[in-house]
Amino acid sequence: QAQLVESGGGLVQAGGSLRLSCRAPRMITSVFSMQKMGWYRQAPGKQREMVATITRSGPIEYADFVNGRFTISRDAAKKTIYLQMNNLKVEDTGVYYCNAFSNQNDYWGQGTQVAVSS
Repeated sequence: QAQLVESGGGLVQAGGSLRLSCRAPRMITSVFSMQKMGWYRQAPGKQREMVATITRSGPIEYADFVNGRFTISRDAAKKTIYLQMNNLKVEDTGVYYCNAFSNQNDYWGQGTQVAVSS
């Protein structure tokens, strides 16, 4: 079983919303709590870029292009993070990856496809 499992991608019209989820089924809760978790995306022909990151007690960071449209959150008890995406744009299309980073690991999920149509 993978370290990180993403879900929630799909096809949506511009202006619509999606909620991505990323579970860490193999991590014990204490290890999950120590992770810096994040969402990254990769559009066709482009490099992977950060979308948002969240730590247990530190600041939440968003890429400039988010501009208040996305919200990252985490549920330690469920070992899950979320990315609520509102007012989606065509340029948000891409594969969205979950990342778990600490001094001991750098895990990536398999990715979930987000497609936004005009």
